[in-house]
Amino acid sequence: MIRDLNNSMEDLIWGTYLQKSGRAGRMLATVLRFLYGLFRDILYGQLTLRAMSLVYSTLLSIVPLIALSFSVLKGFGLHKRMEPYLYTWMEPLGPQGAQITTQVIEFVDNVKGGLLGGVSLAFFIYTAISMVQKVEESFNYVWYVSKPRSFARRFSEYMIVLLVGPVVMVIALGILASISNNELAQGVLSSRALSPVVIVIGKLTPYLMVSAVFTFLYIFMPNTRVRFYAALVGGVIGGILWSSIGALFTNFVVYASSRELIYSGFAVAITALIWLYLNWLVLLIGAQIAFYVQKPAYLRRGRREPQLANATTERLALNLMYCVGGAFREAGHHTTLQEISEALKIPTLTIAPVANKLERAGMLLTTEQETLIPGRDLSRIRLQEILDVVRQGGATGSHEPPCWTSPVDELGVRIDTAVADCVEEQTLADLLDAQSNP
Repeated sequence: MIRDLNNSMEDLIWGTYLQKSGRAGRMLATVLRFLYGLFRDILYGQLTLRAMSLVYSTLLSIVPLIALSFSVLKGFGLHKRMEPYLYTWMEPLGPQGAQITTQVIEFVDNVKGGLLGGVSLAFFIYTAISMVQKVEESFNYVWYVSKPRSFARRFSEYMIVLLVGPVVMVIALGILASISNNELAQGVLSSRALSPVVIVIGKLTPYLMVSAVFTFLYIFMPNTRVRFYAALVGGVIGGILWSSIGALFTNFVVYASSRELIYSGFAVAITALIWLYLNWLVLLIGAQIAFYVQKPAYLRRGRREPQLANATTERLALNLMYCVGGAFREAGHHTTLQEISEALKIPTLTIAPVANKLERAGMLLTTEQETLIPGRDLSRIRLQEILDVVRQGGATGSHEPPCWTSPVDELGVRIDTAVADCVEEQTLADLLDAQSNP
């Protein structure tokens, strides 16, 4: 019965009935497909599991992160301006939120610059960067990216965000505050026609800023190219979800007085953990929406592990090396895994394991700029070697070699011999030359 219901639901969402029902039907089908994909991903468990992991990382790194940001702001004399926004962020926790924020600020104040020696400062920076790295890993999972940024890129880009981000945020908040306090704004507020619009915009500003931060994260954090429109849609929906859940959670904290009777002194800590978990889950849901907006083909398939046929794997390995070799031959040109993925119409999640095997075999190298280059001279990379990487690699799961029957083993040898005779002694350079000189 459950299977029949699921099949009926899939027929409704992915069938032609709603598509033929006019514009409203097509819009409804699109909304249902996104909801279907999101609920499937949440029930799959990886998004919730990663949100929980980020909660744990947040507990370890919240003080170093805020201390690092406040120390930068302190150099500009802006650190006091951030405190009210910390209180605002923790408002859904009720009175306990103000208590937690006060304690965090006290912890940060106790971390004085003079007390941070070389080892302590290094630990603070390491903890902060590790936190951002875990966020990147979660975003890469959502975007099917198998390789993170290189260490050099990771360190430089993360430090720029951690050091410059708080300053930009405070300056933006200061500009908004100054605009609202000048004579022009006061004149607009005194107008009967415009004052309601300005008041509504003022109330929406915090949520718009949250959506802007989400959009920036969706563009910056994944180690792949994210279109602005996709990130904006995910950021706006994530901002709306964040504000809605914040309002619901505030009511829950106010009316759920029984939790204090059950958890006693642990109620504050448990409430804070749930609030952090919901924040991270909303952030990841917004990232998933951005991914589906940019790549709607994944809505129905979801995160199913690719099952490549042997012939497809062999062609993929040859195509991968062909694309890398062709780009390497052109002066000033290079290619990446993402570009090859777009050229072959195959997700990077599928290409990455084959690329890793070729890299381990010494035929492929990844530079610090994350471009792919041949591991050795093209004339020394035999096509047979490329095929051997994907045809003869792998493991049976046994600590002993397989014991094939004689007829099958002899047939396998003849197949291998036929493949070797087909490619003979051709190299990757020969294959590229054949294309340039047809």
